[in-house]
Amino acid sequence: MILGVSGLYAAGKGEVVAFLQGRSFTAYSLSDVIRDELKSRNLEESRERMIETGRALRESEGAGALARRLATRLSPDRNFVVDSIRHPAEVEALRELTQDFKLLWVEADEGVRFERLRSRARSGDPETLEELRRLEGSELASDNPAGQQLLAVRELADYRVQNGGSLEDLQSQVQELLRNNLFFERPHWDEYFMNIAQVVATRSNCVKRKVAAVLTIDRRVIATGYNGTPRGTTNCNEGGCPRCNNFGPGGSDLGECLCSHAEENAITQSAYHGVRVRGATLYTTFCPCLMCTKMIINAGIGEVVFSAEYPLGDVSVSLLREAGVKVRQFEG
Repeated sequence: MILGVSGLYAAGKGEVVAFLQGRSFTAYSLSDVIRDELKSRNLEESRERMIETGRALRESEGAGALARRLATRLSPDRNFVVDSIRHPAEVEALRELTQDFKLLWVEADEGVRFERLRSRARSGDPETLEELRRLEGSELASDNPAGQQLLAVRELADYRVQNGGSLEDLQSQVQELLRNNLFFERPHWDEYFMNIAQVVATRSNCVKRKVAAVLTIDRRVIATGYNGTPRGTTNCNEGGCPRCNNFGPGGSDLGECLCSHAEENAITQSAYHGVRVRGATLYTTFCPCLMCTKMIINAGIGEVVFSAEYPLGDVSVSLLREAGVKVRQFEG
């Protein structure tokens, strides 16, 4: 889950972030992106400079710049809470990143927020209600497309919590929201194994195409393989295969290629380690070639799931089906 948090001055955003951190969410702030930019320019931090720098980044890199910069830190293995979202383009950028992103708006009346500001007495906080209104006025909306637009952000919120009472009441609302809106989605098995295959493909040493295959039985990986020159020989990317290094036409002169294919390597690795493949499902990032197709059939593999088409793929698919091997294309 990636939960964005936004709201006005002293609405309680920091308390929501702290509560979620205590429940294993990793916290990030778009303001940290601006702070990193200030450090890179050797500039001291101030509220005015933060606003100016954020506006400048949006003007030079697009309105969603802060969110896109932060996106590189959001890995799929953790839950995140993202604070200081102040522009609708930042919301859209995070939604484009993942369907698991949701925006929470924290609401509190002006009088309540002003009393909180007076109680916490932080340096730089407005000291009068008029000063609060003046500062917020520059953040609520702007004629400048790169300026802060909190009112527009509020309209994009998926959830809202009213923070006019105690801290315990706010935390209870957030807890209930999490309990009733578990909005992350797990990948289905085909997607899971094909994602593994795509990672395996990054180990390929072939200069022409990176291909990978994953063998599974009972939803358990038993072997993986990627294309490249045989064990103990010069890697393709180091000049080991003249045909690949000459970048010949795809599907031609395959008999001259020194690289083993991904499906071939997955099957031979199983044999090398004494692992039975009969009845297995083979996930591959490309439709098998004819040579690998014959090996798949004779190895007793029961199903082939492929992602991308391959030259002469129709012949391979036809032969697999004739031999009774289930075959289908992955629709990712």
